[in-house]
Amino acid sequence: MIKDTVKQALQDLFPDPEPVAEEVVAPAAEGADTDEDKKKPVKKKEEPRVNGVLERDHAEHGYDIDVQLDPGELLAAVMIIDKAGFFLESITGVDWIKEDQLEAVYDFSRYDFDTCRVVIRTRTPRSAPKIPTISKIYPGAGWHERETHDFFGIKFDGHPHLVPLLLPEDADFHPLLKDFKP
Repeated sequence: MIKDTVKQALQDLFPDPEPVAEEVVAPAAEGADTDEDKKKPVKKKEEPRVNGVLERDHAEHGYDIDVQLDPGELLAAVMIIDKAGFFLESITGVDWIKEDQLEAVYDFSRYDFDTCRVVIRTRTPRSAPKIPTISKIYPGAGWHERETHDFFGIKFDGHPHLVPLLLPEDADFHPLLKDFKP
């Protein structure tokens, strides 16, 4: 199955000696006793990532493999995805203002009936947001990277034409940053 092959290739690419379990905050159970109990988040542990890779339930999350990696590891991971026959759906950004980071999120899928969606996430400091371009591997990424640069200010190093796509050419702002004030 393609999902297992890709998952293993990504895990092999980024060896991690000790996987660390992540904690997420989930909403309180419906059977909570009081309204206050219903408002309190309940902490639950997710299964640990193995070498930055976490398998997900497609029906629940909408994707099968979730990969978190450093920007320097991005091109190697994207080449694995490309060789496995995936196409690029989208690239977008997330502003983690409290962590002082910006995240680029890449969504990949396949055309065949062996459905497998892969999400690759990489974070960069807000003060100098820089991630390598994947447009040499996926030429269609150029448009997505330009849009993400417009709205979040992430610079895609090596992009052949990183000029504003949707904002005015002289725009010196990025409207989807959480601290943006019009």
